[in-house]
Amino acid sequence: MTPLPSPQQLRYLLALAEHQHFGRAAQACAVTQSTLSAGILMLEHQLDAEILDRGMGKRVVFTALGRELVERARAAMAALQEVVEAAVSAHAPMSGPLRLGIIPTISPFLLPRLMPRLRAAFAHLRLFLREDTTTRLIERLREGQLDALILALPCDCVGAETLAVARDRFLVALPPNHLLASRSEVPAAALATEPLLLLEDGHCLRDQALAACGLLDTGGEHEADFAATSLHTLVQMVAGGLGVTLLPELAIAGGVTAGADLVLRPLGGEGAWRTIGLAWRQGAAREADYRALAPVIAAALSGVLPT
Repeated sequence: MTPLPSPQQLRYLLALAEHQHFGRAAQACAVTQSTLSAGILMLEHQLDAEILDRGMGKRVVFTALGRELVERARAAMAALQEVVEAAVSAHAPMSGPLRLGIIPTISPFLLPRLMPRLRAAFAHLRLFLREDTTTRLIERLREGQLDALILALPCDCVGAETLAVARDRFLVALPPNHLLASRSEVPAAALATEPLLLLEDGHCLRDQALAACGLLDTGGEHEADFAATSLHTLVQMVAGGLGVTLLPELAIAGGVTAGADLVLRPLGGEGAWRTIGLAWRQGAAREADYRALAPVIAAALSGVLPT
């Protein structure tokens, strides 16, 4: 009978698939490179399977079977994590570790309001936070590296349950002397010919802003020549007269425009907002715990955003 792989061997395999480098994968697993290499080699011997194409020199190249085994290892590790979560949830709801991912266009503006409420509501919860883009957070959720996410909906959340918490409307940020600054509300159609400043690819707010303006499928010809990595940078670009942008109301309430010389006007039209929500793996044993986060997040947003 073929011996089953150990969780540690599967961790080595997943780390190597993620980092595509033995040294970095070993560092991520807190072991030596030789230990990780030996673990992968032992796994191949146990399964009598060639996981890596060793004819490619020092490059990490998985065989077709190796790629399939990586996907199955992800599912297996997620299932093992569910076993732990079920035990934790049964022992004491909303206690123990919770690995929470949050996107950078929400994190700095929500966390100062949220963290005190979480500590007060769930004294025995040990929260570990990871800030990253939506795509990478969802990938880590699927792999079992994160338990739940705070993100902006809609998103490509295949394999995850989502729960809407609050609506975060968009405001148009304009230079003070801009023609649209005289309006009380800016129609989305009015931005079609404007140099629209956006976050760089990988940030969901980029596509959500384009969708709110009806520009998602226009091929990008409306965009300015520059993209930003943060909302603070977008604000300074607008203040410098380089174009206009959309900012979420939460970020404005969090002070992202403080000290900047610009004008804010509500974006008109349907869909002129994003939705702040939660996501977790389908069938998660701690689903009740994740749903319990929603009212605490809503309370943190009370007075800032409509729930």
